[in-house]
Amino acid sequence: MHTLRRTATTVLVALALVVVAGIGVFRQLRADARGPVPSTSALDAPIVPTASLDQTIADLQAHLTASPDDAHGYAELGLAYSSQAAHTGDPTYYPKAEEALQRSLTIQPADNADALIGMGVVANAKHDFADGVRWGRQALATEPDAAHILGVIGDGQLELGRYPQAFATFGRMVRMRPDIASYARVSYARELQGNTRGALAAMHRALLAAGSPDDAAWVSYQLGGLYLREGRIGKAAHVFRQSEALSPTYVPPHAGLARVAWERGNLDAALRGYRWVVARLPLPEHVIALGDLYTVAGRTQQADDAYALAGTEATLFRANGVNVDVELALFEADHGDPAAALADAKAGWAARHSINAGDALAWGSYRSGRYRSAARYERWALHLGTQDALYRYHAAMIELRLGERDAARRDLARTLAIDPHFSILYASSARRTLDRLTRGAAT
Repeated sequence: MHTLRRTATTVLVALALVVVAGIGVFRQLRADARGPVPSTSALDAPIVPTASLDQTIADLQAHLTASPDDAHGYAELGLAYSSQAAHTGDPTYYPKAEEALQRSLTIQPADNADALIGMGVVANAKHDFADGVRWGRQALATEPDAAHILGVIGDGQLELGRYPQAFATFGRMVRMRPDIASYARVSYARELQGNTRGALAAMHRALLAAGSPDDAAWVSYQLGGLYLREGRIGKAAHVFRQSEALSPTYVPPHAGLARVAWERGNLDAALRGYRWVVARLPLPEHVIALGDLYTVAGRTQQADDAYALAGTEATLFRANGVNVDVELALFEADHGDPAAALADAKAGWAARHSINAGDALAWGSYRSGRYRSAARYERWALHLGTQDALYRYHAAMIELRLGERDAARRDLARTLAIDPHFSILYASSARRTLDRLTRGAAT
């Protein structure tokens, strides 16, 4: 069992480094699906090679067959299943994780921090953030000096829209243990507040704290996302290539480089890149980016096929207990049914008052012709000072519908100043609309 504990500890460490709001497996289905996006679900888990996870799971299953009363073993198995879901994008592992973790708690109801942590991780992954906070607090009461538990609590607070509490939790976490997990969360908290320079600084500290090439590859990928969101294509390409070199089997940086190819005007290379990625890691964000590229290339049938696949994936996530209302609302608003988008967005907002939920409800309201309501929720999405180009674009489109042409022109200019390639679908439209408004203002 000593060997099992050592291998499962690798899984636990990896999970401690996950920013688990959505856990990355069904990220926001936004029109700018370019890898990391501004939400807690933007950050992937650091790499635990799939083969190692497969072996860990097999070893734990064999051990538990022989020792069915091992509460710690079941907690480790639940954590391994949760990590497997994060790395494969397969939500069918979440029910398995919950079953193993509940079995652990049944065997050992008291002083079982590992199982409580696992339940918090899975709850956040399924977008049940209130339960994520609740389980995290129970775990912290059992192990008050475990800094990684604060990540579970803070992630849930963040996605519930409890920003002061979440930022304070992350601050406490980094003071207790300045490592990749805490620096990544501090980076994201700063980005949410519009402090991109501070976000980059924290992520560079995370890179210095990386203990393995795989960890360094993960951090480099996150840096690439930050640079892309600033419109710094060359820097993004450099760190994506660095991530690729550090861990050749890590798929996400290939998606980053495909996005870079599109931003540099090489549509064919971008299509090749995303097709390669989708064949190996068909996460919805990659599938939708491929569909958007097919759309701008005029390849309608292939775009429809990609969007249909994303819809099927959403159904699979929901069937396994993952709440994807906010994410699906954005997808429907951009690619589907405005009425469905609004209904999903309202359900998402009822469950969590995050800025992402506010933006989804604003965009769903806009698509349904409810412009004043849309403006109110977009103001919420922007109230932290987040420098999100897509949010600014949404605000501009809403203002335009309300007849606020000067405000729309200013927000479009800010959109393109933040990132001129902010969206595969909307960047060109934003430039054309700004040109038209600018000419109108001049006359």
